[in-house]
Amino acid sequence: MNVLIVGNSERTDAADVASRAARWLISHGHHPVAVAADAAVLRSDDIEIVDSVAGAGELGLVVSVGGDGTMLRAVTLLDGAPVPVLGVNVGLLGYLAEVEPSNLETALSRFFAHNVEIERRLVLDVVARTASGTRQWRSLNEASLEKQHAGQTVRLRLHIDGVPFTTYQADGILVATPTGSTAYSMSARGPVISPGHQAILITPLAPHMLFDRSLVLRPDEAVEVEVVGQRPVGLTVDGQEAVVLQPGDSVSCSASDHPALFVRLESRRFHQTLKAKFGLSDR
Repeated sequence: MNVLIVGNSERTDAADVASRAARWLISHGHHPVAVAADAAVLRSDDIEIVDSVAGAGELGLVVSVGGDGTMLRAVTLLDGAPVPVLGVNVGLLGYLAEVEPSNLETALSRFFAHNVEIERRLVLDVVARTASGTRQWRSLNEASLEKQHAGQTVRLRLHIDGVPFTTYQADGILVATPTGSTAYSMSARGPVISPGHQAILITPLAPHMLFDRSLVLRPDEAVEVEVVGQRPVGLTVDGQEAVVLQPGDSVSCSASDHPALFVRLESRRFHQTLKAKFGLSDR
């Protein structure tokens, strides 16, 4: 089986863990590969370097070595391909990467023995329509539309299923998944949604209006945000700057037909991860 290894360039220990994964895979008859962008990070002669995911052949697994950001990158690289991602956490406690380096070989053994669960996570298809054309992305966390300059707000008109809902005067708007509800949206005081739930979350950023609440929509409801007024708006998808929108441009977000797939060694209770992340006490 071809196995893609994705590493975190900012973690010096990621290369060592990736090398361990590669050696285990080879010893069990599998073929570890990595994209060229990771060549300097992984530094292992056991891993074949390919130009792109398309050059890796048919993949059966992705091993993400890093933290939640590396998991996001792995999902982006797959571009909707139905390949499960096994997250090995070499960062701080996160929500996505659950396997500790000490359990790496056990996790791989269990995956190839089909003794794991595959968790499906909702992903957004994000489409920007501008005067210069149409561009699209996939988002596991959120698409954010935000002002470009300090000291001013922007006007963003929200449509739900093609029907205008309201026009926000705000610093911006987030369109998030349940997975993304514990990311940027939570810092904007949006609700925390269990990641297994199927929903689309709308969270305004510092709205200058009476209605300042988040909206939780069904996954089959289409969301469109239109830039109105005279000020440009920056679109960022999962923390990566995507495009600057001008008045009249719009962004649509909908639940993708191709969810992200994560390897789980056991059923995790999301609220327990949340509790550990924030050091919450039950007393």
